[in-house]
Amino acid sequence: MEYEIKHHGKFKYVEEGTGAPLVLLHGLFGALSNFGDLMEHFRYKCKVIVPLLPLYELNLLDTTVGGLAKYVNRFIDALDYNHINLLGNSLGGHVGLVYALNHPERVKTIILTGSSGLFENGMGETYPKRGNYEFIKKKTELTFYDPKIASKELVDEVFEIVNNRLKAIKIISLAKSAIRHNLGEELQGIKVPTLLIWGKNDTITPPLVAEEFHKLIPNSELHYINYCGHAPMMEVPGEFNAVLEEFLKKHDQ
Repeated sequence: MEYEIKHHGKFKYVEEGTGAPLVLLHGLFGALSNFGDLMEHFRYKCKVIVPLLPLYELNLLDTTVGGLAKYVNRFIDALDYNHINLLGNSLGGHVGLVYALNHPERVKTIILTGSSGLFENGMGETYPKRGNYEFIKKKTELTFYDPKIASKELVDEVFEIVNNRLKAIKIISLAKSAIRHNLGEELQGIKVPTLLIWGKNDTITPPLVAEEFHKLIPNSELHYINYCGHAPMMEVPGEFNAVLEEFLKKHDQ
């Protein structure tokens, strides 16, 4: 389904539904399509908001996890969202954690899936092999337990990004920033209820990463999904949505 992209000043975002805000933060190669099933399910139950993160628009000095967290703060301030259920996948989870640590008064719950912030395997030391479509296809397939989830459209999107010199530089800057910005010593500062939904077969942020998040975030619960990789909301949307819905109902006060 196509969603209207709204504008508020310089911010671009999607907002569907009414009720408690559920803010979705996508990852490094993410897009609205990553959240299609999730949005379609939850827009009838709450207000689903997806800011389009400016991965390629910020100046190079601000193309960092911290720079994106500041952007999210400006966006949430501008739209005046409060009592947010904040969900992030991969880099989006990392950005969400930094935002929540700096602005806990606005965050009601956190949901992380395949989040960076402690440890992650990137595209590999040889990334990016510009022009090598098969290499990019195989790397994109590693995101999922079932490689068929990596559609030609998705592979084409990633291929276009890594073959655009400026975009590739920004992606590398963000990936390096994520590795440098380890949150291990800060996570005890997360006090709100936190749900970890993790693919049992995630090779980018493996299950040991989920276990470490669970250990370090005081009020957290961990739910594994079998036969699932780095993006559960795309690969097994039915189970992902059911787990998330139960969590949100439990904390709907």
